[in-house]
Amino acid sequence: MKGNTLSVRRTIPVEPEKIFALLADAAKHREFDGSGTVVGTRAESRPLALGTKFGMSMKMGLPYSMANVVIEYEPDRRIAWKTTGLGGLLGGRIWRYELERIDGGTAVTETWDLSEDKQRFFLKRSKFPAATRTNMARTLERIEEAVAR
Repeated sequence: MKGNTLSVRRTIPVEPEKIFALLADAAKHREFDGSGTVVGTRAESRPLALGTKFGMSMKMGLPYSMANVVIEYEPDRRIAWKTTGLGGLLGGRIWRYELERIDGGTAVTETWDLSEDKQRFFLKRSKFPAATRTNMARTLERIEEAVAR
């Protein structure tokens, strides 16, 4: 983990527009989640945009929910959302996807950003960074599988 961020990168052999369309549809996040914790959205499906708030039903042992807000949005290039839970007592982590058109497809970088996370001290010193790196690599594999269909 570098500072407060952890990133994984993968080249996916499709255009960025196709990948971005998947990322910007919260209802499809369960399809590519590599952690196995996303159960589904808690609201109707609509494309995400800057400022969009959306909820996710989650499960890690026990079910829980997270509220998210899109904080970065550049069509076909970048999208990021910040999570909160328990009325803002938990969370603050940012999930960011950056897309770069390259020869042969798109370089996709997923970043787990703890710079605003209320549990940053604990998370950085736990097993979460190693598990998150593995899950992020799996997520990028699943994104490739989803957009290749």
